[in-house]
Amino acid sequence: MRITRIIETPLRLESNISNAFVNFSHHTVSLIAIVTDQIVGGKPVIGISFNSIGRYAQSGILKDRMIPRLLAEDPENLLQEDGKLFSPEKISRVALRNEKPGGHGDRAHALAGLELAVWDLNAKLNDEPASHTIARHFGRESAASEVHVYAAGGYYYPGEDLDALRAELARYAGQGFTRFKMKIGGASLDADKQRIDAALEVAGSGTNLAVDANGRFDLDTALQYARALDPYALMWFEEAGDPLDYELNSALAQVYGGALATGENLFSAIDVKNLILFGGMRPGQDVFQMDSGLSYGVTEYARMLHEMESRGFSRKQAFPHGGQLLALHVVAGLGLGGCEVYPSIFQPLGGFGDKDVIVNGKLRVGDAPGFGLETKSALIKKFTELVS
Repeated sequence: MRITRIIETPLRLESNISNAFVNFSHHTVSLIAIVTDQIVGGKPVIGISFNSIGRYAQSGILKDRMIPRLLAEDPENLLQEDGKLFSPEKISRVALRNEKPGGHGDRAHALAGLELAVWDLNAKLNDEPASHTIARHFGRESAASEVHVYAAGGYYYPGEDLDALRAELARYAGQGFTRFKMKIGGASLDADKQRIDAALEVAGSGTNLAVDANGRFDLDTALQYARALDPYALMWFEEAGDPLDYELNSALAQVYGGALATGENLFSAIDVKNLILFGGMRPGQDVFQMDSGLSYGVTEYARMLHEMESRGFSRKQAFPHGGQLLALHVVAGLGLGGCEVYPSIFQPLGGFGDKDVIVNGKLRVGDAPGFGLETKSALIKKFTELVS
């Protein structure tokens, strides 16, 4: 069993929206396909994935470094011991050969896309959902059949007013969501409070609404927001400051009574270790948002969970950034707290399958082999074009 081709192409997102820092109208993502010599139904088995949402395509790193290393390797060195499946761990090691440790940036996103394609490939070889393959690989009895989900939106849209924000969240509620997340930090504190008040008209309770500053604030501003947000008793206050400013997060945890959330922009187990040691994270309260699609893949993500659990935290405190089917299967396979969803933005990647239905804030994981990306008609069209 061997890999015959690895294909990558950048895809531009269909989104002209902004958070406190970034406008997404020029963002791209790497679509990746791993083609094998295994034939099922007269066609080669192909693993497909992408490197999450909200960063950029990693064409250079993949095509110049990682893909050539894998294609040059002895095929036997990329397989699990029984030779029946590919080894995500071995493929990761080969792809990172001659790379220095540390410096976890775009390289982490590039390998994440590759490694996730391996999970999709293995699950298709097993003819089962990726969540089942992931659960079994990491010694779990079974994958969760359904997952708690929340709708991520509430961005700063061109010309948006409060009525448009209410209407957006009302659409999500009509789709079965009961919890929501919105952006702050791209306007004044008074304006953001008005936006939160408007969102709560739909969410009903602060425990159903999270806010995300995308790392915008310095310590003084973060504390100012914390004092203003505390009475709302929100689901969580996300990325108040720079994700590597553990001192800021720790100071915030000492004064903010609600849950803090961070980790989306941490890409290694060592980063998570330092967040726990120096960032003031509280067991049973705060939320970890690391994303396997940004942090070298599921293999490294499992190491992150080990750092959490070995230091008194529960994996139920993990709500990965993602908003798509890749993250859904990781959450279900590893038994995490819940999953973010982009119901109508960041297309064609965001959201779940075309026929997936949210019921009372939960989604039943589909039974399509792999991550089920084939159940998103607009997305699988792009992958078909890529492979052909």
